[in-house]
Amino acid sequence: MKITNHHSAPKKIEIRGLPHRLWMLSYGVAVVFLGSCSLLPAKTFDTQQSDTQAQKTTEPNQIIVPPPIFSSSADPNFVVKVVQQVGPAVVRIDSSRTITSRVPDEFNNDPFFRRFFGEGTPQPRQRVERGSGSGFIINSSGQIVTNAHVVDGADRVTVILKDGRTFDGKVLGEDRVTDVATIKINANNLPTLSVGNSDALQPGEAVIAIGNPLGLNNTVTSGIISATGRSSSDIGASDKRVDYIQTDAAINPGNSGGPLLNARGQVIAMNTAIIRGAQGLGFAIPINTVQRIAQELIAKGKVDHPYLGVQMVTLTPENKERIKNVAGDRLNLTADEGVLLVEIVPRSPASVAGLRVGDVIKSINSQPVTKIEEVQKLVEKSKIGTKLPIEVERNGQIVQVGVQPAPLPVRREG
Repeated sequence: MKITNHHSAPKKIEIRGLPHRLWMLSYGVAVVFLGSCSLLPAKTFDTQQSDTQAQKTTEPNQIIVPPPIFSSSADPNFVVKVVQQVGPAVVRIDSSRTITSRVPDEFNNDPFFRRFFGEGTPQPRQRVERGSGSGFIINSSGQIVTNAHVVDGADRVTVILKDGRTFDGKVLGEDRVTDVATIKINANNLPTLSVGNSDALQPGEAVIAIGNPLGLNNTVTSGIISATGRSSSDIGASDKRVDYIQTDAAINPGNSGGPLLNARGQVIAMNTAIIRGAQGLGFAIPINTVQRIAQELIAKGKVDHPYLGVQMVTLTPENKERIKNVAGDRLNLTADEGVLLVEIVPRSPASVAGLRVGDVIKSINSQPVTKIEEVQKLVEKSKIGTKLPIEVERNGQIVQVGVQPAPLPVRREG
């Protein structure tokens, strides 16, 4: 499917729904949409947080030099060594759920149907939907991370290790907003992956993907990081709150939840999505995001994301002209840049605070914004229940509004 130029048309942050241009890589689930040669000490999920904070103190203009692709021995078979080291920590995850088809009311109330079925009522029909994905072990006592869409709604989750052992998995929590989930199996002394720093990645770095695409277990592919910081709206997943890593390493349905590794065997992202019809366009969730969400899921079983209750569009000259042509005199749009509010959800924090359709957000918490992605990031960093100062332009006047974010409402499948 062709990616359109998002700068040529309005983009919205949607609360409901997901465009169909993405396949979320869970193989076979019809109802839902991926060591050795270590030059630095291995890091674990528990120790990565301090390293991430240290990285953020780097001087703004300092150039980050990526590690060499090859080890000091210049071994061209570094991929083989990485796979040998980390392969046992990558798992296959099979899930199943029972779908019950509801009997329409007309079968019970319409005499026409009663003529055929008599006094008896057709029984609800059930079917079992099965899917398969990937995951990786983050704790030797059996904690595993994967994509939320791999286990979403599952009645049963089975985890298969590379050595052939099979375990029943318990879902500790899943977060649809970032598409991260955690699973627990009853096992000890398991192999784990060391963790890299996804904040320091640069395009062109070598990467390795391991997973179970299309049911083919323990498949290895390699490539490079094609880009970093791809926003969710860039790739057509505007209901997610993730800046993705783009890679050309081949990933396919079934790779969902599997690791994307650097040349030192450290996991730097979790494979999650592809664009239908494209080649060499895979997307992965940065490991720093995966780590943060996983820790909350393990501790609380859920993640609360700040929510305002607005739909918005980035103002560009083209978008402004289109909006004026549609709205006419109903909208006094004087701003040339900023983020235009096009809908306010009734009884939402934005509605209670007095934000209006037609307001143009100029800054949040004193930080200027010109794109919806910037608004999304600042809202995600805000605190639920604490007023967030927002400056808007309304009918040519600057207005200050304090919005108190609430937890994002979670939609559950029926």
